Amino acid sequence: MDSKTKRNGRETRTRSRQGCANCRRSKVKCDEKKPICTRCWEKDLQCLKDEVRLKWEADFYDRGIAFGRSGVWSKSSAHQSDLARLGLNSVPRSPPAGTTWLETPEIQPWNFISSEYSLVQRLYNEEQNDIEPHLLPAREREIHAYLQGPDALNSPVSFILPFSDRFIDGAGFENQDIHPSLPLFPSLNELGNPILFDYYINQICPRTAPSPISKSPFASVILPYCLSATPTVLRAIQAVAACHWSQYDSKYSRLGLQLKSKVLTELRRQINTDPQALVAKDPEILVIVMLLCLFEIVDHCDSQWILHLQGAKDIIRLRRKQQQISPSSSAGREDTVSEFVELFFAFQDVMGRTACAKADLFGASYWDENDPIIDGWMGCSPALVSILFAIMDLSRSRRLMVSDSAKTDFNVKASSLNRKLQCLVQQPNVNVEDRTLQNIAELKKLTCYVYLHCALYDGKPTDWMIKSHVREILKGIVDLIDRDSVSHVIWPLFVAAVELDPLDLELWSDPDTGVTTDGRVLVLSLLARIAKVSVSSVSRTRSVIEQVWQTRDFNISKASGSGRAPSSDLNDWEQYVVPVSDALSLV
Repeated sequence: MDSKTKRNGRETRTRSRQGCANCRRSKVKCDEKKPICTRCWEKDLQCLKDEVRLKWEADFYDRGIAFGRSGVWSKSSAHQSDLARLGLNSVPRSPPAGTTWLETPEIQPWNFISSEYSLVQRLYNEEQNDIEPHLLPAREREIHAYLQGPDALNSPVSFILPFSDRFIDGAGFENQDIHPSLPLFPSLNELGNPILFDYYINQICPRTAPSPISKSPFASVILPYCLSATPTVLRAIQAVAACHWSQYDSKYSRLGLQLKSKVLTELRRQINTDPQALVAKDPEILVIVMLLCLFEIVDHCDSQWILHLQGAKDIIRLRRKQQQISPSSSAGREDTVSEFVELFFAFQDVMGRTACAKADLFGASYWDENDPIIDGWMGCSPALVSILFAIMDLSRSRRLMVSDSAKTDFNVKASSLNRKLQCLVQQPNVNVEDRTLQNIAELKKLTCYVYLHCALYDGKPTDWMIKSHVREILKGIVDLIDRDSVSHVIWPLFVAAVELDPLDLELWSDPDTGVTTDGRVLVLSLLARIAKVSVSSVSRTRSVIEQVWQTRDFNISKASGSGRAPSSDLNDWEQYVVPVSDALSLV
C-alpha cells in the first residue's frame, strides 16, 4: 500500500505503527528515523518510543467513547452484538429459562509480602485444612537490589523495594489507592542514611558467619529484635556499618563517629533518666553496648572496647541479681537476644585473654565442659572454650608456685587438661550439616593444643611439635580462606604466627613447581586477604604479630652476639606475646 491514499478528494496519510511518543502525542505522522526522528530533531526533543499501554473496553464504554476502532469499520448491529458478548448492554435481559444460579464466593483483598511458590502453597494448605492464616516473619521478605545515583551499578549493597500502591477491589471495576505496606524498620525514615542499615545486612552479617550455609546471630537474632527496637539501636547498627565501610571509603569515617557520639549521648540520657532500664527485661542497653564494643573493635581495637566489656559485665551482674529477687520477671521462654549478647561478651573476654593473660571479667559459668556441640558463631564447642578457660587460669597460677607441692599440683592439672583436650570430640549440630564448620572446630582444637603447650609447658617455636602443628594450622587456614570462610581464622592465625620459627624460612614446597613457602610471607598474605572480607581487628592483629617477630629477631641477634640466650623466669608466651597484646580482640 502506498504511503498516501485518496479519500473524498483529499490526500490522507496512513497511521505510523512505530512512531515516537512526541509525534503520537501531537497526532502527526512520525517518519520513524533512528535514532531520532526528523520532527524531534528539528524541535530538539528527546525522541522516545511510545510505551505500550493496556486499555480495557469496559472503561471506554463507561466513558461513552469508542474502544480503538470498534464501531468505525463495523456496522451498528455488530457493535451491539459485541457489547452483548461483554455483558455491557444498556437494556438488561431476563435470564434464559432453566438457568441454574451458583452462589457467588466472597472476594477479599490480598496483599502478598512474598511471591515465592512455597508461600502460596502454604496458604493453600492452611485454607484446605481450615487453619487460620498467620503473618509471615519479616525476615522471609525478599530483598531486592535498589540503589539511586550514578554509583548504583558498582555498589555491593542493596535496599528493600516498596510494594505496589494500587489494587482492584472485589467488584473488579474501580481502582483505589492504598497506602504502602508498613516498613520493616519505621525508625529508619526518621534517622536517615538507610543505606548503612542495608550495608549491615548484606556486608557485615555474612562476614560473621562461618560458611555460606550457616546463619549469623547478628542477622538471625539481632535483626528480628530490631523490628521493635528503639531508634538508638538502629543508629548503633548504622554506626558499626559506617565504621566498617570507612575502611574502604574514608568519607564514612566522620559519619561513623557522629553516629557513635549520638548513640553514647542517648545511652547516657536513658540511664540517667531511667536507671531501671539497666535491669529491665528488654536487653536494649546490652545490645547497644555490644554494638558499641563491636564499633571500637572494628575501628582501632584499643582499650575502649574493654571499657564496654567491663560495663557489660556490671549490667549483666545487676540483671541477674534482679532476676533472683524477682523470678517472675524472667519467666517464660528463654530470651535469645540476651543469651547471644552475653555469649558475645564472654567469648570476647576469653579469646582476648589468651593473648594478654589478664584476669577474666566473665566467669567460667558460661562454658559447659560437658557440651561438645559446635556453636556456629564461636566456631567451636563450649567444652573446648571451657578447657581454654582452665588453661589460662592455670597459667596465671604458675607464677605463684613456690613449693614443691604447688609445682606437683600444677603438673597434675596441666596433664589432666592435656588429656581432656586430646579426648575431646566436638560434634556438629544435628540440625545443621556443615563440613566447613567442623573443620573450623578441629582447627581451633589444634590451636588450643599449641597454646596449652606454650602456656603450661613453655613450648617454643623451635620445638618440633610446635613447628609441626603450626604448619598444619597454616595449611588449614589456607584451605578455609580458599573456601571463602574467614570469620573464625583470626585466632588460629595469630597463635600460629607468633609461634612461627624465625629461622624456619621454608614451611613446605610445591611438589609440582618446587616453589617454597616462607612462613612470614604466608602469614602477611593471609592477613591481607582476611582484611578484605572480615569484621575482625586485622590491622591491630598484624601490628602485634610484627612486634613479636621483631622482639624474637632482636633476642636472636643479641644471643648470637653474647654467646648465650637471655634468661627469664617467664615462659616463651609471657616473654614475647603478652607484653604487646593488651586489649587485642581475637574473635
